[in-house]
Amino acid sequence: MKTLQPILLLVIGVLLTMTSCRTEDDLAIDPPAEETIEANSTVSILMQRTASNDGSNDNIIDNASCLSVQLPVTVTVNGIELEINDEDGYEDIEDIIDLFDDDVDSVVISYPITVILVDFTTVLVNSDSELAALTVNCVGENENDDDIECIDFQYPITASIFNENNDLINSIVINNDNDMYDFVDDLDDFAAVTINFPITVIFSDGTTQIMNTIQELENAIEAADDSCDEDDDNDFDDDDCDNCTTNDLDTVFADCSEWTVDKLERSDNDLEDNYVGYEFEFNNDGTILVTQGSNTFNGTWVASGTGSNISVTINVTGLTDFNDTWNLHEIEQEPGEVKVDLRLGDDRLRFESDCQSNGNIDDTALVNALTSGDWYITYFFDDTDETADFEDYVFNFASDNTATATDMSGTTSGSWSTTSGDDTELGLNLNFGTGIPLDELADDWDVLEVTNDIIRLKDISGGDGSEDFLTFERTPFDGGNGNDDLEAILTDGLWIVASYTEDADDQTSDYAGYELDFIMDGTVTASNGSNTNNGTWSVISAGNQMTLNFGTDLPFEEFNDDDWDVISVSNNQVVIQDVSGGGGGTDTLTLQKL
Repeated sequence: MKTLQPILLLVIGVLLTMTSCRTEDDLAIDPPAEETIEANSTVSILMQRTASNDGSNDNIIDNASCLSVQLPVTVTVNGIELEINDEDGYEDIEDIIDLFDDDVDSVVISYPITVILVDFTTVLVNSDSELAALTVNCVGENENDDDIECIDFQYPITASIFNENNDLINSIVINNDNDMYDFVDDLDDFAAVTINFPITVIFSDGTTQIMNTIQELENAIEAADDSCDEDDDNDFDDDDCDNCTTNDLDTVFADCSEWTVDKLERSDNDLEDNYVGYEFEFNNDGTILVTQGSNTFNGTWVASGTGSNISVTINVTGLTDFNDTWNLHEIEQEPGEVKVDLRLGDDRLRFESDCQSNGNIDDTALVNALTSGDWYITYFFDDTDETADFEDYVFNFASDNTATATDMSGTTSGSWSTTSGDDTELGLNLNFGTGIPLDELADDWDVLEVTNDIIRLKDISGGDGSEDFLTFERTPFDGGNGNDDLEAILTDGLWIVASYTEDADDQTSDYAGYELDFIMDGTVTASNGSNTNNGTWSVISAGNQMTLNFGTDLPFEEFNDDDWDVISVSNNQVVIQDVSGGGGGTDTLTLQKL
């Protein structure tokens, strides 16, 4: 027995040595084999394809779905130079191309540009030939575009990393598609990796589903692959009703009211300005009611056919410019805006609706936008600009009303809910606890604007009545603030009053024929040829509010106010709103660029 003691002591020593090598942070946890993600496995390949950079959105510029052009970029479209700063610019390009059907269209890129490949690496490109070399394998009918666009991950997602001894050595927070792509690419660097379930995926129709296992995730991605139109070809009109049905038209007409004339061309004459203030209501019984101030017009509409061969016959007594059998060219649906485009040869008729009433924001639109993808605070104003305090945070809002704010130091849990606003129809409650600086966000915010790319909020502080402003956007803070380009937008061209309502009273017709000219020196004129109103204007609160003052000049004295809230801003439309004192009625003014 004594001869065994040295051996026993040696074994015990080895075991003690192995134990002492573990740190306090190491946990001996066997990762479940069925939940381990392995490099080059079916699920890892599917996950990386889902996270790949989708290059199809800007095919109108680069004709390639396997890469995208980093914005901003300058292009010349049929001789017109455009600076494309966001995805709305792609529609501007298409609008120019659509102006004429019998011309030769061209999109000329101003080099150098930077392109983003499927793996999110970037390449500097200096010429058409260099771009063609990159796109040679992903253009035309046989393009090599392997990304899956019909399903997306809801971030953040946490992964656990184990070593060869099954020790949990690290946790990784995956905040976006780029992180996910790199994570899958690096799987072979780790002994074992698991995803911390449950996670949520988002389908192309906006619905979500909770995944609890690797197998559920693999099945969901495989089922979603090719389940929607990924719009990977270079037919820029392929959203222009190749797959439309008359039911689609019935649905948008039923869901949205207060249709206005966005464009009307007959025999090479632009007629839309003749119908400012006209509102169309398309009823499901085939009738049309048109109102213009106290005037009403009655008519009928009927649609038949399928796909790109849907005919829409309109007949309104007293409005002959609209009466014809049109071809349905496009149903364009964006958050907060729907357009129905009709064509007849070179003639064109386009109706537009914001699917809202009196500037009110739809609760569903807010929830859908909020619970989809990452958000960043790009503006926070509380007496002073405090945006920089939040520049490192990524925000995610789940459908179960929980939320997270993640920075380099970790993740803070929070909550959100919708409610009625104080000054607006809709409010958003936020609460991320008492930790600095996230405690500043705890409030009942009034919702000013919602799109898929921006959520703008305001709050009236207690006591002194000062206003705080909060803006979430899809891209991180870049040093700007608020609607800091509103002045440049308003001073670029002439504007008309597309809509003006005082509570439920539509007074748009009072401003028919007037053109507004905003001058950079703070003056503004509104003239209809026989009457001119002179006033002043300014943009305040970092673009979140406007002042207007036309003195006693009729009819624009109605616009006099020093705290119009800026509801939404685009290059062609500005919507502002004011809650009147006393009775608390809401005035909403929509300016449309000529």
